[in-house]
Amino acid sequence: MRSGYIKLGDIVKSFSVKAKDYATDVSKLEFFGVSNVDGITKSKYAAEDKAEDYKILEKGCFAYNQYRINVGSIAMLEEDIVGLISPAYVVFKVKDNTIVPELLLKYLRSHEGLRQIKLHARGTVRQALRFKDLCDIELSLPDYEVQKKLYKSFSEIEKACHSASKEFEYQLSLVKQLSQAFLREAMEGKLTRAWREEHPELLEGENSATALLERIKAEKEQLIKEKKIKRGKLQEAETLDELLFEIPESWEWCNLDQISKRITDGTHQTPTYTRSGRIFLSGQNVKPFRFMPEEHKYVSEEAYQTYIKNRKPEKGDLLIGRVGAGIGETAVIDQEIDFCIYVSLGLVQPFKEFVDSDYLAYVFNSPYGYSYAKGNISSKGGSAGNFNLGRIRSFLIPFPSLTEQHKIVERLDSLMVYCDSLEASIRSSQAQNEMLLGQVLREALEG
Repeated sequence: MRSGYIKLGDIVKSFSVKAKDYATDVSKLEFFGVSNVDGITKSKYAAEDKAEDYKILEKGCFAYNQYRINVGSIAMLEEDIVGLISPAYVVFKVKDNTIVPELLLKYLRSHEGLRQIKLHARGTVRQALRFKDLCDIELSLPDYEVQKKLYKSFSEIEKACHSASKEFEYQLSLVKQLSQAFLREAMEGKLTRAWREEHPELLEGENSATALLERIKAEKEQLIKEKKIKRGKLQEAETLDELLFEIPESWEWCNLDQISKRITDGTHQTPTYTRSGRIFLSGQNVKPFRFMPEEHKYVSEEAYQTYIKNRKPEKGDLLIGRVGAGIGETAVIDQEIDFCIYVSLGLVQPFKEFVDSDYLAYVFNSPYGYSYAKGNISSKGGSAGNFNLGRIRSFLIPFPSLTEQHKIVERLDSLMVYCDSLEASIRSSQAQNEMLLGQVLREALEG
């Protein structure tokens, strides 16, 4: 043992008292469990018919599940009550005048405490920390009277840090609101109002959104005539009219299918994965504005060729989450990479010479796009639901001229960088706040 350190076994003692051996009638006692978030909580899954085999839990008792303590699932009963807890839990108390109980709890749930727990836990697949293993953990402790003074100071600093943490969370929410406000104003044309007033010539005649849509229509009809693409099937939206808003006179409303060569999704077949081969992506590879192909699976060359038939993703295309929590989340493919996709992703291939893909990504990831996606989920009953291709095709786009699309993307790119820098600064302050609390706890333990 290191000089100046003691073992937990010197300052804690087991408290393993079964209900049937307790002096008081336990028939009316409540059952408890331990949560790594809420501490000691009332249990919903108690085996009431086996209450006599449960352990007693009283004020000052620590309790933990030996298989979950490594995630901070340990707590102390601070109320002056008596209850029951499953015999699967380890229950112990601190020895009198050795350590402030609250200080020990803070330590065991701290980064250093969890590190020590993992070092002393046993097992490979599923680690467990027996009481004997807990007792082998070493720590440095000042005199008990000094501990009490230090814990009082620590509590005051902890309160201040928690207050600061709430303020940081509030600031982060404001940054999110700010970024959403920028997106909303961009979709309504307010972000580029001054630009339109300065450049009316870029909004008229052949430069207008109306003329642009006509050119796209002619191009699409020709491709359909040549049987290079098929006409997309639309599906009426459940939620749309209440989401629409006023747009500038020089803009047009058009559905996504009007400005896209192809809108499809990935294979509906359950793939057979291989150790190497062709890259296969799913919904987890797409977050708002972020195409993340790094963590991927592989399929064979034969499967790849089948999966990309009439749906080969290309740089500048958009990927849209179709199922699960990521429904509607959209990113532009921003790199040259060959891959195929699963049904959880929608693939939008716009007429890139007439439409700015980044602008479309901003529309989908805006409050308007988010509300449309969440309001038009099919199969809401027993499943998580999905964002049908017909409704993706029917999504109405506030459509400006190509030059204004580029200008909106330029403005939003700059504003999003600003919001990201604000968020990074706040999160840095959050981390420093947490480090301060950890440092104060170490000083309280070491004196």
